Amino acid sequence: MDFTSVLDKCGSFGRFQYVILLLYGYTNILSSLHYFSQTLITFTPEHWCYHDDLQNLNESEIRSVYANVTHKSCTLLDAVVNGTGLVAKTGQCQNWIFKREQGYESVTTELKWVCDKSHHSTVGQSFFFLGSVVGTVIFGHLSDRIGRLPALLMATLTGASGDFLTSFAYSFPLFAVSRFVSGLSTDTMYYLMYILVFEYLSPKRRTFGLNIILAIFYCFGLMTSPWVAIWIGNWRHYLWIASLPALGVLCYPLILSESAQWLLTKQRYDQAVKSLKWVARFNGRQVEDSVFDEFVKHYREKMNEQQKLPNHEDTFMGMFRTPYLRRCTLFLMLKSVIITLTYDVINRNMEGLGTSPFKLFSYTSVNYLPAGWTILLLQNNIGRKGMACSALLIGGIINTVTGFLIAFLDPKENYLLLAVMIGLGRYGVTVSYDAEIQYAAEIIPTSVRGRALSNIHVVGLASNFLVFYVIYLAKFYKPLPSIFISSLMFLGASLCLMLPETLNKKLPENLAEAESFAMKTHTFSFPWCTKRRQLSQNSV
Repeated sequence: MDFTSVLDKCGSFGRFQYVILLLYGYTNILSSLHYFSQTLITFTPEHWCYHDDLQNLNESEIRSVYANVTHKSCTLLDAVVNGTGLVAKTGQCQNWIFKREQGYESVTTELKWVCDKSHHSTVGQSFFFLGSVVGTVIFGHLSDRIGRLPALLMATLTGASGDFLTSFAYSFPLFAVSRFVSGLSTDTMYYLMYILVFEYLSPKRRTFGLNIILAIFYCFGLMTSPWVAIWIGNWRHYLWIASLPALGVLCYPLILSESAQWLLTKQRYDQAVKSLKWVARFNGRQVEDSVFDEFVKHYREKMNEQQKLPNHEDTFMGMFRTPYLRRCTLFLMLKSVIITLTYDVINRNMEGLGTSPFKLFSYTSVNYLPAGWTILLLQNNIGRKGMACSALLIGGIINTVTGFLIAFLDPKENYLLLAVMIGLGRYGVTVSYDAEIQYAAEIIPTSVRGRALSNIHVVGLASNFLVFYVIYLAKFYKPLPSIFISSLMFLGASLCLMLPETLNKKLPENLAEAESFAMKTHTFSFPWCTKRRQLSQNSV
């Protein structure tokens, strides 16, 4: 009587699962507001160095004044004569004229972090990602030590506190520190809730539940956040709006129960039974006590057998002790680097493409809906490996084409085509990102799932410091960022071939089972290949 069997009796897709999926959706909204607030508060609009002669000119006239000036944003003018700007021989620009998006005040426009201070927002973003590395390690470790639920609450409230603190920053040091605090929960709140829902859903319903909720709620958060920022009109007030809803997670313990699977790995059998009884009561199921007695007996015997083995205690480092599981773990880490770096470069590179970055960000965020439906429709048919591999391969092709279009087309005249290609690029990388999370969660055994996912994820987050360097490659040749990202995606697609297929398989609960599971890996172990082999064998 294993966990899956008892969960089926308690209800693996009933009222309890509907409620936790809705809470997962709420967490997705919080996560989208939090993660991309970093982009929205630091948008740098078109700007020019201020001069009294420019006061009564419109934007087109100002552009013509600076037409013959090399560094338009940071060059001090001596005077404007016959519509032409005369460059001052001495002095530095101290004030600027900003082309604000519908009057929106970002941190760069309010604190004038441009020209010689333009690195302030970039360094602040680096502190945000540094915080995400530290936070992922801390909260991932806590999720396997004290439980998924308390770690989720702590992570969510920490990130919200960082955003709220940022809204009171008037100096660079305070901004950097508050962004570090904010970054502590980046993605951690999302994947901890993901794990909690993952461990209470029927394997048959897992793909549907997780991906349809992600598609709808995360998409809603992304599409509305730029318009909320413009409506609010100020980055400080926007951070209040983005952080205060996090207080809603304080209601989670009233509805959610701790992961019973995690409690089993900690030999807390009574609490695991209590959690499952809560699920059964919530779903209106009557489950006899004898079922739970047999359930506990099964896991006690299983644990006794494991304790007879050397190094029976499961740890993350234990994933590197055996050859097949070590190979899977290293491939998952490298794939996390590739997908995270690709995801961030594509989602954050929204400026200089011929249209408003707010509008471009909002409109292209609609890709989350078809991305979710793509996973929903295909993943259970072509398998986890097929989904992950094909998404990276097709995404790489799309980004290669987009890079060359950016290089050879005028953004002002072809902004619609570029917007469509950017949207397709975000679609491809979103499918890859979402498919990777479920794939990794199924390969990693329950006993170390929190720590392992966090450590694998933190390796990917650590690569985020390269995002701005990758984007900077465009200074040398415009398609270079897209070519670089596409090459990584092609490499990621090839790595997927080296991982085991998890569709319709009993997932490992400990490291010993995970090693045996990884040992059965075949390069082309796709579901359709397996069915074809079975048909040919039956015909013989």
